[in-house]
Amino acid sequence: MQWFVDHYRELMVSGLLALVTLGVFYAVAWHDFVDFDDDVYVIANETVLRGITAEGTLWAFQTGHAGNWHPLTWLSHMLDSQLYGRNAGGHHVTSLVLHVVNNILLFVALRAMTGDEPSIWKCAFVAALFAVHPVHVESVAWVAERKDVLSTTFWMLTMLAYASYARRPYSWGRYVVVLLMLALGLMSKPMLVTLPLVLLLLDYWPLRRWQWVAGAKGAGRITAKRLVIEKVPLLALAIASSVKTFTVQRAGEAVATLDQFPLRVRLANAAISYVAYLGKTIWPANLSFFYPYSESAWKTPAGRYAEAAAAGALLLAVTVACVMLARRRPYAIVGWLWYLGTLVPVIGLVQVGSQAMADRYTYVPLIGIFIIASWGATDLVGAARAGKVILPVAAATVICACAARTWFQVHHWADSRSLFSHALDVDPDNYLAHSSLGRIVGRAGNLDEAIKHYRRAIEIKPIHSTAQHNLGAALMRQGKLDEAQQCLLIAAQLNPRRVETYIGLGQLYTRQGKLDEAIAAYEKAAELAPRKWDLRFGLANLLVKVGRLDEAARHFAAIVEIKPQMVRAHRAMAVVRAAQGRTDEAIAACRRALAIDPRDARMHGLLGELHVSLRRHVEAVRHYREALRWNADAVEVANNLAWILATSRDDRLRNGREAVEIAERLCQATGHQMPAALDTLAAAYAESHRFADAVRTASQGADLASAQHQFALADEIRGRLKQYEAQQPYRDTH
Repeated sequence: MQWFVDHYRELMVSGLLALVTLGVFYAVAWHDFVDFDDDVYVIANETVLRGITAEGTLWAFQTGHAGNWHPLTWLSHMLDSQLYGRNAGGHHVTSLVLHVVNNILLFVALRAMTGDEPSIWKCAFVAALFAVHPVHVESVAWVAERKDVLSTTFWMLTMLAYASYARRPYSWGRYVVVLLMLALGLMSKPMLVTLPLVLLLLDYWPLRRWQWVAGAKGAGRITAKRLVIEKVPLLALAIASSVKTFTVQRAGEAVATLDQFPLRVRLANAAISYVAYLGKTIWPANLSFFYPYSESAWKTPAGRYAEAAAAGALLLAVTVACVMLARRRPYAIVGWLWYLGTLVPVIGLVQVGSQAMADRYTYVPLIGIFIIASWGATDLVGAARAGKVILPVAAATVICACAARTWFQVHHWADSRSLFSHALDVDPDNYLAHSSLGRIVGRAGNLDEAIKHYRRAIEIKPIHSTAQHNLGAALMRQGKLDEAQQCLLIAAQLNPRRVETYIGLGQLYTRQGKLDEAIAAYEKAAELAPRKWDLRFGLANLLVKVGRLDEAARHFAAIVEIKPQMVRAHRAMAVVRAAQGRTDEAIAACRRALAIDPRDARMHGLLGELHVSLRRHVEAVRHYREALRWNADAVEVANNLAWILATSRDDRLRNGREAVEIAERLCQATGHQMPAALDTLAAAYAESHRFADAVRTASQGADLASAQHQFALADEIRGRLKQYEAQQPYRDTH
């Protein structure tokens, strides 16, 4: 009870932070997924959609899918899928809850480190800015950025654990907790690689552990060497995570080359971005999901490079000022280096993706700026006589303004169309927004508008392979095959590893009747995505169509390795092997299919035919009966069964009465327009010693076969007709 009394203000602030954050962001609970990486992370990711499974957990720790190694993030998406399925609102609520937790943890961690009584409102202001600043909307309202909010939870827990350790620096149990929290954070997103250096900054202020080094005699309980050494295990974790991340991103071709983004461009853009982020912090207007590189501007040395030089000079000036203030205002140098340092992994020196900057990258770095703003404002105004009035009013005004702007920004993330349309309002030359919006309106059936957006995206960025691909797909849907082919070929040249482009080319060539070209395109796609079973299935069926049965069988075999329970692949393999005359392999494939689906009438029917070819009529009859049990309308199966019952040389199998019943139903079902069925009915009549009916039916069947140009069958029926006229039933010798 006493603890609650001692900490009632902290509890009150924490509750207020939670309420304000929920009030500003609550609309995300009704938001949809957006067509920008949400498919990669959730809605088109079968492993994630299955929820938490042993196989999925192993995959999470092994995969480099989406160009990152963050197993805990994958597991969090899997857990959401298990709880909410495809309901986007549930996934959004989880991200919002994590953001609320982060706000409170930031407040608690800063409070634990600063400790003095007046700091509670400074800490609260930092946490409030973090909670409702508009540039943080992207991290919270975008499901694919779960890694941001989740990793930050562990960032805050690491800070809190470190504050506890700093109070008892020889408590190795507490140090292990710090290590564990950092490791979990790195497994959520590698953004935490700079955290060990941030902890070193926090040693300077507010923990003031550096003072122990330079303090009076007897106060030096800790040395500079010790401060650095205790960070070594943390740095080792960070380095290991960095190496793993870079390896995964390079393997996924997410890391841009120096040819794409020269070093001078990266350095210049980094300087401009540092200042631009500060500008958006002070005046958060014109926020967008994507800020493209202005490639034309970089080609003019006097343009963006002059801007970069000015930005670099400003950054240097602020840094010098903070160093000069380090003794009297230690929070300034700590906050500024926090901002500069934590942005390093995402500032573009190692360019991942094609964006010049991104709001989500500021989720943690701006804490440093918020610290400077909070403590700096107190120092500037707090000493004035009116400071006690001005500060609360100013703080409340800033928080309310940010909250209002954030509330509007949240609604831009309601769905894909809103997001991309807003991006075009901000920048009409945003090629990715044009391409993405084109995809959305194209799915809605407005191909003309979609094509307009694709063409504009290509006009802005001719090497944008996605727009070229999407334009080709849209033109193909309009039947403009030649123009579509040109676009898809350009897309394949720009991005030779895009599987969907080769699939599109395969579909286009198939429609043009160029089956060999279609097969070549599908084979290239299968080479790039060997485990994409649906692609292989379509390719195998096309190979069957052109008679390349061995190649088709190879793909069907690969499919059943990927999806052993895919009954269609086993069926197709059985049909191919049967067509090749490889009866034993066909029978084995049929049995595998029936082990998965015992009610598969088609496989029972095929097994019956295969057993007939091997003169295993008893087995054939059994499977024909099973086929009819599950599909009474199977015409060929009914005819084959009736034929065996009427003509078998095995006395145990013949049953003239049943044969007549089956054959009569069959002839009635086919309108007496199937010569083979009439032939079977004639044989059944003969087996039942109804020779007059047999002669009449056989004559009708022979005439019908001739009329349908089935001359060989007509000759066979007339040969049997002579036996019926001689009062003899027919016995099949096969």
